Amino acid sequence: MRVVQQDLYSRIIYPATMLESKKICVIAIIVALCIGSNYALVSIPNFKVMDFFVFISGFIFGPLVGASIGILIWLIYGVMNPYGFVPQVWLATMFSESIYGLVGGIIGRRTAAVNFYNNRFGLSFLLGITGFFLTLFYDLATNIVYALAFNIPIGIALITGVPFALVHELSNTVLFGTCSIPLIITLEKFIGGERFGVFKK
Repeated sequence: MRVVQQDLYSRIIYPATMLESKKICVIAIIVALCIGSNYALVSIPNFKVMDFFVFISGFIFGPLVGASIGILIWLIYGVMNPYGFVPQVWLATMFSESIYGLVGGIIGRRTAAVNFYNNRFGLSFLLGITGFFLTLFYDLATNIVYALAFNIPIGIALITGVPFALVHELSNTVLFGTCSIPLIITLEKFIGGERFGVFKK
């Protein structure tokens, strides 16, 4: 009887524990990738993969986890930012970054029943457009706070920031549109989830 109970326990509890371990592992890797890639790409202004990874983390794990990852990354990277530390800008970037994870989680839930293989083009387009508008919001919010922090007219700050904002927005549009679905499918297979029909062709 005890052997049967132990076998039943292992079948129910062990897979669940493994699933949670994989989730924690993926979250830790995403945070490390975001911070490491920011330092690695510091010489390329406004080209970052962090926004993309935060969005994907929200898509996979939900809006709360995604937003928390965005905040956690800036809690670490923001304090040791090679461009310098300004409290107002730091808080603005932290809040704005969390929006990527929040929106990613909302879209993930809304598309949970969608088969990625049958709707690949439409979803890629949706995710690319989402990346553009999220980055537009991020750039507007952070530029306005930067202008206020340094007593620069907001109009001038926005105009002079246009070239950098365009690089940020266009690069994120391409990243979100072309790389989201392959990464989501890969992560879902690794974690063991079938929420998005990734095993159905």
